[in-house]
Amino acid sequence: MKRAIIIGASSGLGFEVGKLLLSEGWQLGIAARREDRLRTLQILAPHQVTLACLDVTSPDATDSLLQLIENLGGMDLFFYASGIGHQNRMLEPSVELDTVRTNAFGFTQMMDAAFNYFANHHGGHLAAITSIAGTKGLGAAPSYSATKAFQNTYLQSLEQLSSMRHLSISVTDIRPGFVNTDLLRDGNHYPLLMKKERVAHHIVQALHHQRRVVVLDTRWRIITFFWRLIPNSLWHKIKI
Repeated sequence: MKRAIIIGASSGLGFEVGKLLLSEGWQLGIAARREDRLRTLQILAPHQVTLACLDVTSPDATDSLLQLIENLGGMDLFFYASGIGHQNRMLEPSVELDTVRTNAFGFTQMMDAAFNYFANHHGGHLAAITSIAGTKGLGAAPSYSATKAFQNTYLQSLEQLSSMRHLSISVTDIRPGFVNTDLLRDGNHYPLLMKKERVAHHIVQALHHQRRVVVLDTRWRIITFFWRLIPNSLWHKIKI
């Protein structure tokens, strides 16, 4: 029996990936702040789903995660899909700090707890949805792109740490382009918008193959490849 914990399962890609894993027979422990949305997923397969209300920025988030793992009966896959992001061209401090609190502090708190659990329980698979926004600093969303770069580097570091400590922990960094979820329904225009169901299918395939870094989709792989080639002396003049 395969068991997965999904953080951020109440909507978006976390919800869609959860549905696909349920259809494959996984036992799921799902967590988010909104219990009513979690129950929408639980109703699809009540005997396969254990839920918990959890705020990744809360001081007791680690205890809540470990309790959820215990209630599920163990964990083979830890899938992190929680996060926030906003365009913030006027650099409103509260927006920047809230993003850092969730995408950096909350992410680190949850990843460390999951890594340490696997280290003490014969290994497992860590996976997280980050973003192509971590490729370069984006002027329209400074803290979002910065925290996504942080997440990319942190996952790479955990993979190396697993090797250094001779642990059987695999790591998957999933970097989607713009996906049609609630996160992007803010009145702004986003190019090359992808359907969440299609992206979730690709994510599950990447999880099955334990891919290390996955950029979704092909168009965004090409775009980010060329982004990396643009020198900083020119990048700051580009309006993105």
